[in-house]
Amino acid sequence: MPCPSRLSRLVLLAVLLTAVPAATAAPAWASPLLQEPGGDWSVAPAGGGRPSFYAEGSPGTVLQDTVSVTNRGTRAVAVRLRGTGVPVAFARTGIRVPARTRADVPFAVTVPATAAPGDRSGVITARDGDGREASVRLRLRVGGPALAALTVEHVAVRGDRITYELVNRGTTVLAPHLAVHAEGILGTVLDRAPRALPVALLPGRRLKLSEPWPDRPAPDAVDVRLTVTAAGGAHATAGTSVRLVPWVPVTTGAGLAAAAAGGALFAVRRRGRRTPDGVEPAQTAQEQAELTGAVR
Repeated sequence: MPCPSRLSRLVLLAVLLTAVPAATAAPAWASPLLQEPGGDWSVAPAGGGRPSFYAEGSPGTVLQDTVSVTNRGTRAVAVRLRGTGVPVAFARTGIRVPARTRADVPFAVTVPATAAPGDRSGVITARDGDGREASVRLRLRVGGPALAALTVEHVAVRGDRITYELVNRGTTVLAPHLAVHAEGILGTVLDRAPRALPVALLPGRRLKLSEPWPDRPAPDAVDVRLTVTAAGGAHATAGTSVRLVPWVPVTTGAGLAAAAAGGALFAVRRRGRRTPDGVEPAQTAQEQAELTGAVR
């Protein structure tokens, strides 16, 4: 049987060994979720079960909803709310959310009176004092009749390209198709079947585009006509008339004309120097030098 002093030492050793795990365990405040103040909060639509906001109304309508900021941490967090992409007005933009608490903030979305029917997308974002952000998407559908309409404007032939502009005059996004036709003096010189253009034309948007025409005829007088169509009955046509002139032959012809004019002037001068008996005088030494290029 161990002596009392030895027994006391054994009891003390057992107590120390039992205390080691408690001494080495991380304190509660050092948990990865809670070690940074304000790092454990989120923003979402109020009521739960919705991954994002959705609102629908006609132009001029005011739509209401509520956003929730949930603080799961052990410290209060202060955040500021803002909306982008669609007009959002919050009941209050700055809020303080206590630890383990949720704050609900009502907001309103006003559909502009001039808004065209269709879908809009936006974002509601909360930002804390440390610069951390959390966001939730907001989708807005503007009601009203869908209208597909467009115009083709400012058609011109510039070099080896046909330039033009497309304007979406309706309320829907258009995927236009283009057909090109050109008639010359002797008949058709260009005929391209409708093809899809690699553009999405938004309502009210204007795009400057061009169509290559590397083998255009010259000389010729040509009537060019563009026809553009899109889903929903959108249809527009426009054109231009242009005289196509071969610039290089014109330049050569001008040179020949100038040379002919110079020759005629020389002949006139020569004729003016004939002697009374009709015999041309002999060329002077100076004239001979000029003709042979010997004068410098």
